[in-house]
Amino acid sequence: MTRIQTRLTALLTAAMLTTVFSAHAQEEKYVPYPYAFIGIQGGAQTTLTDYNNWKLITPTASVHIGVHFTPAFAVRLHVNGVWNKGGIYGFGYDTTYKYKYATSNLDAMINLVNLFSKGDYHPVNLYLIGGVGINYAWNNEVSPLLNRYIPLSNSRNRLSHNFRIGTMLDVNIARNWSVNLEVAANSLSDRYNSKINGNDDWQITAQLGLTYKFGVRHKVKSNRAADIIETPETNTGQTETTPANTNVEIAKPEPTPAPAPVVKEESITRNIFFGLRETKVSSTEQAKLAEAAKWLKEHPEAKVTVTGYADKGTGTAAVNARYAKQRAESVTKELTKKYGIDAKRITTSSKGDTVQPFANNDENRVTIVIAKE
Repeated sequence: MTRIQTRLTALLTAAMLTTVFSAHAQEEKYVPYPYAFIGIQGGAQTTLTDYNNWKLITPTASVHIGVHFTPAFAVRLHVNGVWNKGGIYGFGYDTTYKYKYATSNLDAMINLVNLFSKGDYHPVNLYLIGGVGINYAWNNEVSPLLNRYIPLSNSRNRLSHNFRIGTMLDVNIARNWSVNLEVAANSLSDRYNSKINGNDDWQITAQLGLTYKFGVRHKVKSNRAADIIETPETNTGQTETTPANTNVEIAKPEPTPAPAPVVKEESITRNIFFGLRETKVSSTEQAKLAEAAKWLKEHPEAKVTVTGYADKGTGTAAVNARYAKQRAESVTKELTKKYGIDAKRITTSSKGDTVQPFANNDENRVTIVIAKE
């Protein structure tokens, strides 16, 4: 690995670690960007030369690390190899020869979906990729044959430039995981496969991959203004003492007024918030659900409505409708299974992203529980 590659690897690793630690320091809010990622890929490749391209198809594998700085822009260090073939046709020869290679590239990645649409999150993304790097080939098995075919090709080890352009379809399958299909074209000097005729070769790769994203957080602040109940401070009175042996008449204390009658609450509302793409009630929100269940048990004639919502700022209408429905059903299941509330007392519905009960986009990932007598 060259000194430039070593420095690029160190910079990307430092950026990845910084992203991870900064995300942990902000666990209480949704932090989609920046984040670091690492991935593996596998597939096939061929080289477009004057030889039969189908006979030059070989397997290929890749690893990459990078940082997604903004919703639309990312960089990565990408290395792929290891097997390859060349072909000789002419001068009485029609044969292929094997060698090994490694291509390392520094790639810029542009998320076209985030670039041209609103919102920071989409389940399916399309990237345009471009990069530069170097290609190194070794273990050429037929160097003597190549020397007869093309003079000066007397080296088994070859170094050349690499220019890459490609596209990648990336699909999120879980909070921090995605799968991708990448197709790329690499322009290399033909010295990498031990031929010297002054022309560049195009190497075409097609690979399926799996990517893990570090530092992507989907937690929502648990202390919300809508759920904080302020209790007035209790004032403790101080007893004045009268000096002994004085002629001052001590007033009799006023009778303590009778406590005001307790007025029973006729309704209760609790907002159960969810993280991005989450449909299960989190441990931080369980306390509010327990309060609603306790009130329902104290008011056996009361009915309760459970309505699910999704934020309009992310996803599509169809996806948001599904999340809202699942969130409402999750709350209903907790009330019936965990807290023993009769299902006949519960009305469950969902609004998707057609209704936004809160001004803050993230707070609309919510299920609102309203119980009334």
